[in-house]
Amino acid sequence: MSVREAGSRWHRGDADGTDRQLRVLRARWRTASLAAGWRFPNDWGVPEVDEVCASVVTEAELAGALAELGRARARSGAGLEETLTDLAALHAVVTNPAEVGGLVAPDPDATPSRLLRAVAVAWADATLGDLRGVEPGESLTGLATEEYLRIRLGELYRLGRRKGFHPADRYVLLVVTLDLTEVAGWPRLMAMILVGDVLRSVFDGGETLAVIGPSVAVVLAERDAALPKRTFEARMRIADRLAVDPDLRGARRAEVRVERLPCAEEAAQSLVHAVRRA
Repeated sequence: MSVREAGSRWHRGDADGTDRQLRVLRARWRTASLAAGWRFPNDWGVPEVDEVCASVVTEAELAGALAELGRARARSGAGLEETLTDLAALHAVVTNPAEVGGLVAPDPDATPSRLLRAVAVAWADATLGDLRGVEPGESLTGLATEEYLRIRLGELYRLGRRKGFHPADRYVLLVVTLDLTEVAGWPRLMAMILVGDVLRSVFDGGETLAVIGPSVAVVLAERDAALPKRTFEARMRIADRLAVDPDLRGARRAEVRVERLPCAEEAAQSLVHAVRRA
């Protein structure tokens, strides 16, 4: 049975039940994906997930929505195997009615090849696009990209070797992590836009500010006497901005912490990866 055919089960009922159908599908998909090995729950719920759910519930063409999901997974750092297992979780959920109960077992080999191809090609295109060129800025938040942050770290460590100082003694990564588990769709992006706005206003002295995941932003800042005050100010402003937006009431309190840079550049690059996936 194809996803399109099975999706008709989700389409039955009046329009008032659509929101509930979307919530049920999304929740079951997430549960199945996490059970199948999705490693970082906070990174799962990208806006493209909601687009895919809407396509299933309304029996719309899935390939386009799944291609966008594949690109989003690549941009967030998910590997191809993890991405295809997530797709298999969706297929297993849609083809197994909710009334059966219990967990479903995703099987990538059972996923229709047309859908596998749409996701895999889109994932590969996004990944190769990252390799073809590094853009310095991320358009929505106005912050730098992860790739640019990595370049800046490399420059900093090379400068330290030439000038005789160690970056670990002078610089830190200020990490802002949002728990957006209860937030879906456009408000997830709006939350990160608000975070970017706050960070630009607090850290306005030439620091490198970057977004490195769907819910993570960082500042490469100097370890000076003003850092604790600015860290506190960023934490309070982010909380205030999230609290006044009714669409972001599901966002839990932002975690703002300071990570000291390690001794070696390779370890610093690994730290960025760990922070993004934490």
